[in-house]
Amino acid sequence: MSLTRWAPAALAVVLALVLTAAAPAAGTRGGPLDGFTVTHLPEQVGAQTSAADFTYEWEDVAFTSRAWEQAKEGGGFQVVLQVLVMRGDEFVDLDAVRSFLTRYHERDPETWELTDLTRDDGAPALHGDREAFWTPGEGVAVEVRDTSGLLGREELLATARGVVEENPA
Repeated sequence: MSLTRWAPAALAVVLALVLTAAAPAAGTRGGPLDGFTVTHLPEQVGAQTSAADFTYEWEDVAFTSRAWEQAKEGGGFQVVLQVLVMRGDEFVDLDAVRSFLTRYHERDPETWELTDLTRDDGAPALHGDREAFWTPGEGVAVEVRDTSGLLGREELLATARGVVEENPA
C-alpha cells in the first residue's frame, strides 16, 4: 500500500483519538477554570443544565466561579453545581480558608460539621454535606458546592477530586 493511501487514514485515526481524549475536559461543561481543570461532572449536570462563569471580589479575595444551573418546574432556576477558585493573601492554610468560608457563607463555626477529605494531590481538604474545599497552595483555595442538595455526597466528592491544577509545580 502506498504512503498516499494509508497516511490519511492514519491521520484520521490519530485525530479521532486526540479529540475523543480531550472531550471530557473541553468546553463550558468542564475544562479550564483559573489555573485548574474540572475533569469530572456529576450525572445531574446534563443536557438540561447550562454553565456560566463569573468573576468578582469579596473581602480582598478574587473569585472565579463556574455555576451550572437548570430550570425549575414552575419557573425560575436553581444552581446544581458551583466550582469556585479563590485567590487572596489570607489563604495561608486550610484553617484560614475555613475561617474565610465561614464568613462568606454565613456559617456558624460551632455547628459547621466538616470532615477531612483525601485528595490525590495531597492538598489539605475538608468537606461537609454540600461543599468540599481545599488549599492547593498559599494564596489560593478551591471550593465545590452542591448548593441545592441535588448531587449527593459521592458525586460532590467525585467532582471535588476531579478538579486538578492545570500545571502543578
